Amino acid sequence: MNLRHDPSRWGFPPPHPQPEWQPHLPGAGPGLPGWLEERLFDQRIVMLRGQLTTETATGVAAALLTLDSAGPEPVQLHVASPGGDLSAALSVIDVIDALTAPVHALVTSEAGGAVLAVLAAADKRAAYRHARFKLAEPRAAGVTGTADEVAAAAGQHLRELEEAVVRLAEITGQPRSRVEDDLSTGRSLSAADALEYGLISEVINPKGR
Repeated sequence: MNLRHDPSRWGFPPPHPQPEWQPHLPGAGPGLPGWLEERLFDQRIVMLRGQLTTETATGVAAALLTLDSAGPEPVQLHVASPGGDLSAALSVIDVIDALTAPVHALVTSEAGGAVLAVLAAADKRAAYRHARFKLAEPRAAGVTGTADEVAAAAGQHLRELEEAVVRLAEITGQPRSRVEDDLSTGRSLSAADALEYGLISEVINPKGR
């Protein structure tokens, strides 16, 4: 044995083996430690955090599909997003519509823009009492190209926007014209307001209150 290179000879602990690499769990969002992502995933919780982009939507969709294949128990979708691309939101909605397991959405801090359409696709919708909602017209992803290509993209966005408005009108029971007006003006709602409006069916209050 070569003691010259034995760290324990000098009072240092022997080196530990490098931890095995763990893949990033989809849908948990950036900034969370791996152990927490894994714990949330084990509890069938998917997080939609930050701006909803195509990349984020892909991760959320993958997580939903994975949990759906694991069993029929409800999947918890925790929402903390101010909005994002409408096309990305519709891709998540398509997955939610195709799932066997029900999706229970919980707005933990905020939901706005295109993310409201994702919220509308959930089987159950709730929010913490300090959550905030922003009825804002969902934006389209940046489009470049010829005038014809831009015009075609604008037409596609209008059709997608109409689908989002219809979904919101259906779950809230509000007239379509009112939903359109509120999206145009960027109306803000508290959790209590959202409950009255019909966006959610429950406000989570502290225990005993």
